[in-house]
Amino acid sequence: MVTAVRPVSVQPGRVAFFDLQRQQRRLADDVRQRIDAVLAHGQFVLGPEVDELEKALAARSGAKQAIAVSSGRDALMIGLMALGVGPGDAVFVPAFTFAATAGAVCSVSATPIFVDVDPDTFNMDPADLARAVAEVEAAGVLEPRVVMPVDLYGLPADYPAIGAIAAAHGMTVFADSAQSYGGALGNRKVGALAPITATSFYPTKPLGCYGDGGAILTEDDGLAEAVRTIRSHGRQGTGDVAVRHGVTGRLDTIQAAILNAKLTVFDDELDRREAIAKRYDAAFAGVLGLQSRPEGYRSAHALYTVKVADRDALKARLDAEGIGNAFFYRVPLHRHPAFADAPVRPLPASEDVAAAVISLPMNPDLFDDEVERVIASVLSAVENA
Repeated sequence: MVTAVRPVSVQPGRVAFFDLQRQQRRLADDVRQRIDAVLAHGQFVLGPEVDELEKALAARSGAKQAIAVSSGRDALMIGLMALGVGPGDAVFVPAFTFAATAGAVCSVSATPIFVDVDPDTFNMDPADLARAVAEVEAAGVLEPRVVMPVDLYGLPADYPAIGAIAAAHGMTVFADSAQSYGGALGNRKVGALAPITATSFYPTKPLGCYGDGGAILTEDDGLAEAVRTIRSHGRQGTGDVAVRHGVTGRLDTIQAAILNAKLTVFDDELDRREAIAKRYDAAFAGVLGLQSRPEGYRSAHALYTVKVADRDALKARLDAEGIGNAFFYRVPLHRHPAFADAPVRPLPASEDVAAAVISLPMNPDLFDDEVERVIASVLSAVENA
């Protein structure tokens, strides 16, 4: 089996925010053999590697069905199409996340309703979700249809509370798990925490390919069939008649082959991410605002993100010392020009979190001494601020 981690570096230097080349070097021979196999059989669209991947994704998550698609955003849009969401429908999304979540809602001509986040977990706040649903129902203009929580930075949302609210109002929970495949809530894994789940295989995700890719997971055979039809121009099987509106949403066979190779070390990589996160937690507790991970929740640690009073100063210090960092995310969605038409409601926690967060290096190929360099740099910057 390919070794997932190397604990000590041999060439101190810049600590990259993402370093995909180290993983690529570890897996190079396996990846190359799998790509060569695709080139040999020539089934570049929906080849056998796609079927192998879908079965593995479903088995690992505990979901009945997994359908590989062209990207994480397409997974969201196709899932909404399969649910029949459209004009006049309200889809409740967190205000603090990446633009693709609300963008997918707009792509099917539905209306995103922004919900505030919990200031500790950074995920959708069930209490504010209940308020938002009540507001929409009272206005009587839109029909509440879907709740789309996001598992931000890899941490599953509060699905028990969100699911109860959705059920009380006849809505479907559609999990945006773009960052969290490999995470879990108790004994249930991401992919089986909601009736339908979308994930992403963008290269920087915990399970990432060498381009765009994604998947939809569900227990519902009817939804799964709808997704398969939509991803192939709305056609069923090999027929050339469109039975519903569809898109070009298939995952390339070569990308599936790459993901199959990466699955062989995925558990080890998740363990390494967890170990790095725990080291960061121990060093930063009481110094920075950490993302709260409730007992029983396992994050996939797509990103390690903290809150700090003066993040611009911290960023300047990290940049000067060659420590990779980034803002995920600087602007809450209700402040994006693209979503200016969405209903306006107070979202104070989203505003506060967006103004304070900074993400630090997190990937399974970080060396132990690089982790310590990150910690030393951050602590020094904060203590001398």
